[in-house]
Amino acid sequence: MARRRIIAGNWKMNMTPSQAVELCATLKDLVNNDAEDVVYCVPAIDIVPVAEAIKGTNVKLGAENFYIEDKGAFTGEISAPMLKEAGVEYIIIGHSERRDIFGENDILINAKVKKAFAAGLKPILCCGESLALRKAGTYKEWIARQIKWDLTDVTADQVKELVIAYEPIWAIGTGETATADQAQEVCKMIREVIADMYDAATAEAVRIQYGGSMNAGNAAELLSKEDIDGGLIGGAALKPDFGQIVNA
Repeated sequence: MARRRIIAGNWKMNMTPSQAVELCATLKDLVNNDAEDVVYCVPAIDIVPVAEAIKGTNVKLGAENFYIEDKGAFTGEISAPMLKEAGVEYIIIGHSERRDIFGENDILINAKVKKAFAAGLKPILCCGESLALRKAGTYKEWIARQIKWDLTDVTADQVKELVIAYEPIWAIGTGETATADQAQEVCKMIREVIADMYDAATAEAVRIQYGGSMNAGNAAELLSKEDIDGGLIGGAALKPDFGQIVNA
């Protein structure tokens, strides 16, 4: 079964609304590739203007975060139903910055995955290891544990709609990149974990991205690997280089 490639830009805390609209215009013709899914995961304040800016294009809208309740006294938060109504299709969950800076643990991340599906959003679930875990040689066990925790009580049919992003923390925003073989090794292992948890068909269907400093120079080699179905792009998503990644 051929999995459809998915290239998602994680804009992080960048781009004012006017800058976001300008970037969409800059990228419009560069990312026009109907053979794969292209997603802009944007800050909450940019969701409405970006939804308008990408109308009529192949680009899908994503968000970077949400809270697990639908509404209520949660000052500063945003809910899945709010995102859904605004046109959001994909939602990043469990990014290392949310885990490390904001203290999100696997119990909360699991709740977010289930809430996202309940609201009709497709999660981009992030997992990955620190440099210490990589050097200790225990990174595979760590990532397998993350996947098992984060997908507790998630059904096989839901997992088939899921995107998993492998992001080695030591390669995010550092200029360091896992080699294509290192990235393939872990993405293959993640697929094997899904097969063990569910079945071969589910493992074959789930899309797995690489998310550690993928750029125009290394995208083609990374994306040529059998178990790498796309990329979760940080810094390079904010410039024309993103188009080269989409078409790599």
